[in-house]
Amino acid sequence: MTQPTHSSSTGSSNTHAAVSARVPLWRDVVVLKWVTQVALLAVVLGTMWFLASQAGDNLRARNINTDFDFIERPVDIQLGEGIDTHPDTGGRALWTGMVNTLRLSIAGIAVATVLGVIVGLARLSDNWLVSRLASTWVEVLRNVPLLVQMIFYFSVLTTLPRVGLDTGPINGWLHISNKGISMPRVFIADGFYQWLVVVLIGAVAARFVHRRRTRIHDETGANTSPMLWAIGTVALFGLVGLFVHPAFSWLGGVFGAVAELLDSLPVIVPQVVLAAAAIGLAARWILRFLAAHRSARGHLALTDDDWFRVIFTAAASLAIVFLVVRWTGLSSWILNSGRDLFHVIEAKFDVDGAARPFDAMRPDIVQKGKFPNYGVNGLTLSLGFAAVFFGVVFYTSAFIGENVRGGILAVPKGQTEAALAVGLTRGQVIRRVVLPQAFRIILPPTGNQYLNLTKNTSLAIAVGYSEIVQVGTTVFNQTGRTLPVVAIWMLFYLSCSLTISVIVNWFNVRMQLVER
Repeated sequence: MTQPTHSSSTGSSNTHAAVSARVPLWRDVVVLKWVTQVALLAVVLGTMWFLASQAGDNLRARNINTDFDFIERPVDIQLGEGIDTHPDTGGRALWTGMVNTLRLSIAGIAVATVLGVIVGLARLSDNWLVSRLASTWVEVLRNVPLLVQMIFYFSVLTTLPRVGLDTGPINGWLHISNKGISMPRVFIADGFYQWLVVVLIGAVAARFVHRRRTRIHDETGANTSPMLWAIGTVALFGLVGLFVHPAFSWLGGVFGAVAELLDSLPVIVPQVVLAAAAIGLAARWILRFLAAHRSARGHLALTDDDWFRVIFTAAASLAIVFLVVRWTGLSSWILNSGRDLFHVIEAKFDVDGAARPFDAMRPDIVQKGKFPNYGVNGLTLSLGFAAVFFGVVFYTSAFIGENVRGGILAVPKGQTEAALAVGLTRGQVIRRVVLPQAFRIILPPTGNQYLNLTKNTSLAIAVGYSEIVQVGTTVFNQTGRTLPVVAIWMLFYLSCSLTISVIVNWFNVRMQLVER
């Protein structure tokens, strides 16, 4: 009877010994790690707050205003081109510059990609002349500064003849003069949005067709061409939509009802929705993170850094909730902007049933005074736009061409020899064997060139094109708001760069090889 008592006393003494031997808090690794991280975060935030306060005091002492009130104030600015050449506010002027920059960037990326692929393939051509011409293109363009190229193109365009009926290689269709380049313009008309609904329905149908053709290929091994079938389905719906698109004009009433609903909602509704979204996304991420770190037996093993991630995510969601609740102007802006957006969409659908989705216009020449000039019907590239467009496209195409050449050369030569051995032509080898493998290598550096092209458009200020930097310079010269305008520049280019990165990374992930 005494043995259990002795055992119990021994266990109790061991427990007290283990407790007394516990590591002190000031020597505990876990405690030190957390205290260090929290203290470092507090120091960083405190330093940022101190520097911001000092900068604000110094700016106020020098009477330098950093408010963004110029966005809603009238300005005396006349822009050379854009959606609004006589903007009534500083914000409208900057928005016009942003649209001009986006037009230049999107068009430049598309044309530079096509031209770069052609240059890269030409450098690998067996034809000596074609290969030498492509090599000269690459070596000359990528070694001459882009700003010099823009000024050169601008100078060449200014030496062309004056505007006239015969200023172009194709009379009445293409005009090239010292005022720029004017060509026929195809544009969306009033019935475009109804037609777009038909095309979207076709895209849904094309997805089912693609899945079905892929399943038939997997079951039978036959060449079912799922992608061609999907594209054909969308094209068929688009063709049919040219005739049946007026049937979807009733959607304008739906968008109008949504706009009225947003106008009648109280501010607390978007606050609740945003707060619930922040908490829901944080909870979803935390649950998925914990599930990924849970073993097959259900055991959860988390390191200190893992716990820090979980706590940081939860704290960030609570901070967003606090911001949404305290900043009622954000919710009001969401309701007002949503109402205006749906009213605009309603107006797009409220058109004549016979309206066409597309229309086209030939360039025209008008003469209101002593000198003729291009009219509004054609697609006109001004001197500034043309100089910047040719500069960024030619310059970027040289780098993209090298990316294409390097990606193709990285594909093992045996792949090409095997494709030729089974009877494929050289064009089929390039399209079906080489390029699908080379794109995995080509895409990442080409994405960097897209970023460079977008940022290089800021050099357009040298030739007078009304992009965001040139417009912003005029705005802060008139208003004195240099820091706010520069902040808008940074935010705009950061948004463009992140958007391009997300798109390129999405394609890059989709093109990766899946291991089995």
